[in-house]
Amino acid sequence: MKPIWTGAIGFGLVNIPVKLYSATQSSNLDLDMLDKKDHANIKFLRVNEKTGKPVTWENIVKGYKYHNDYVVLDDKDFEAASAKKTKTIEISDFVKEDEISSIYYETPYYIEPDKSGTRAYELLLQALKKTGKVGIATFVMRSKESLAVLRPDLQNVLVLNRIRFEEEISDAKELTLPEHTTVKPAELQMAVSLINQLSGKFDVSKYKDTYREELLKLIHAKAKGQKIKAPQMKVVHSKTKDLMSQLKASLDVKRKKAS
Repeated sequence: MKPIWTGAIGFGLVNIPVKLYSATQSSNLDLDMLDKKDHANIKFLRVNEKTGKPVTWENIVKGYKYHNDYVVLDDKDFEAASAKKTKTIEISDFVKEDEISSIYYETPYYIEPDKSGTRAYELLLQALKKTGKVGIATFVMRSKESLAVLRPDLQNVLVLNRIRFEEEISDAKELTLPEHTTVKPAELQMAVSLINQLSGKFDVSKYKDTYREELLKLIHAKAKGQKIKAPQMKVVHSKTKDLMSQLKASLDVKRKKAS
């Protein structure tokens, strides 16, 4: 893997030189955009709006519009704004991980220590495991400041999860949610039984990207000239609105599969 960021973790007065690596990769099929008429590839060009001519990457710069003119910025300018922020994952607080709603989580990165920071890296990893806490940190990548959670992963590696700022989360108060809905004790007990019956230890290897596999089968079939008949899918509503009956039926289905 190739590192996408190099710097250090700021942990109190401890500095841990590290590298960041992307922890995820896309499982989507690589589909090209084509012209319907002749299947020629569609190209997206970066053009000068005045001349209409393409502009190469090396000639593209970033600018901020100020009093009807642009102030052009380069990498050194971003570092000059805050050299510490552009090179440091600064931990400011430690909190319990379950206090952070999943709605805040975005992109995960693996953190690898530099040779000179292995002992401090391991110290932080073990301290987080022992306390059950995660670090809240800020860092800058590609000229954008991000908020992040730093936590130990099951693979004995530190992971940095970029999270959203509060202003990036929509207010749930705008939703129309049920009010004063009464849940019957018997229904709740039955729902808990169903959850317990379906419970087990999480194993991500059990879950496969079956849509990708089915799409590949369809592509291979079309390549051989086979006609594809799309299945008719529709939402099937329950025959009864009685929750208790639906829960009992769900439990019975699970029992039959198990027997």
